[in-house]
Amino acid sequence: MKPTSQIKSPTIILSEPQLGENIGAAARAMANFGLSDLRLVRPRDGWPNPKADAMAAGALDIVAAAQLFDSVEEAVAELNYVLATTARDRSMTKHILTPEEGASRLRKATLEGKASGILFGGERSGLTNDEVALADEIISIPTADFSSLNLSQAVLLVSYEWFGAEDTTPTENIDHGRGLPATREELFLLFKHLEDELEKGGFLYPPGTRDGMVRNLRSILHRAQLSDQEVRTLRGVIVALAKGKARTTKPENKE
Repeated sequence: MKPTSQIKSPTIILSEPQLGENIGAAARAMANFGLSDLRLVRPRDGWPNPKADAMAAGALDIVAAAQLFDSVEEAVAELNYVLATTARDRSMTKHILTPEEGASRLRKATLEGKASGILFGGERSGLTNDEVALADEIISIPTADFSSLNLSQAVLLVSYEWFGAEDTTPTENIDHGRGLPATREELFLLFKHLEDELEKGGFLYPPGTRDGMVRNLRSILHRAQLSDQEVRTLRGVIVALAKGKARTTKPENKE
């Protein structure tokens, strides 16, 4: 197993955490298992939060360096591979992984040069469907009858699995011929480009089904694990199709 200190560990993203105590406890769990990059999306009680410092116990440097974001999209923008943690059935076409398998895939992604992250929802209601849709795959933590975990407990369990996971993919066999993996930001721009053109073409209709159709389209593109070059190619295809449609559209005869 390659020592954790020699490879970049995943980013931990907490979306709308409520309690400063849970943020501090999550930072402490990260420090226990070699993770250091903490990102916060709209923490309820503001930031910085002295209650987080009180619970961090040995992880004050992680708390102090935590980055603040206005949206999950911004927090994951430059990441190439993202896992979302949820206990609920989202009816999405995404692989649902155990923490052990998720950690193994995070290790593999890291060896392939991908910047990775793990997304956690807030204490009250977890992640929204739209936030889950931003991830490549889902981690679901098996429990007994009661499936709800404290936020810091969930971070602890996933961090522990990351720390203990073995690297099984030799770096010398990795093929970078496809280009670098696309970042979230590149994918988000592709999504917006495609969705804007589909909106103009009337595909995302009726309005009541739009959100579900958009999530399905994004899931399809996520599963393709596109490279940056492939994203550029697809955006070129969209431009060409839009131009072709404009050329073949004849003006109305007003005579």
